[in-house]
Amino acid sequence: LNKPEWYLTQVLMWIGNHAKFLDDKIQPILDKAGSSVNAGLEFSRALVMLILEKLAADIPCLLYDDALFCHLVDEVLLFERELYSVHGYLSSFPSCMHILSEESCFQRWLTVEKKFALQKMDSMLSSEAAWVSQYKDITDVDEMKVPDCAETFMTLLLVITDRYKNLPTASRKLQFLGLQKELVDDFRIRLTQVMKEETRASLGFRYCAVLNAVNYIATVLADWADNV
Repeated sequence: LNKPEWYLTQVLMWIGNHAKFLDDKIQPILDKAGSSVNAGLEFSRALVMLILEKLAADIPCLLYDDALFCHLVDEVLLFERELYSVHGYLSSFPSCMHILSEESCFQRWLTVEKKFALQKMDSMLSSEAAWVSQYKDITDVDEMKVPDCAETFMTLLLVITDRYKNLPTASRKLQFLGLQKELVDDFRIRLTQVMKEETRASLGFRYCAVLNAVNYIATVLADWADNV
């Protein structure tokens, strides 16, 4: 259960190792018979079906072990990325994202994603470098004087988007968007608390850093507004 990468990698190897044989030997036979079947894609589809069976059997056994469940999700997302980008798998075919979209598994994924995002926010705001820009010494890069915590937070949101963007239904994507909105609101509250602590020194370093953070986040969210 703790090594899903073993069978996921094995399947990717099989697909890669058989590609030339299927294209050179099997595809011409299908073409000659007037079939529209793509031998390589059908081979991939059959192997993915085996993975879906394996996932359906494994997931209930590790649903409440955060470490194992997160590792499985991470490995499945890596597998899907390679399957589509390297091997040309079709989005209309069955995929692992359908298994991750099933109610019990999906709700668990959302819960764990939120838990780790909040932990990440705790650590980024308690860091010594939280309010310092990592580009502070490069003036042409650092026009907005973005504190490290704001940049790390927006990267966190971007990573979450990247993880859920291939979910098969809009309703599931919207649930993840709801999580991101919760995180933005949580971060807003945290920034407000820091600002209240600094009101006596409104031209102080941290107060200005909070304002720069808010400006940066608002700007980036506005840029993302066109991303459906």
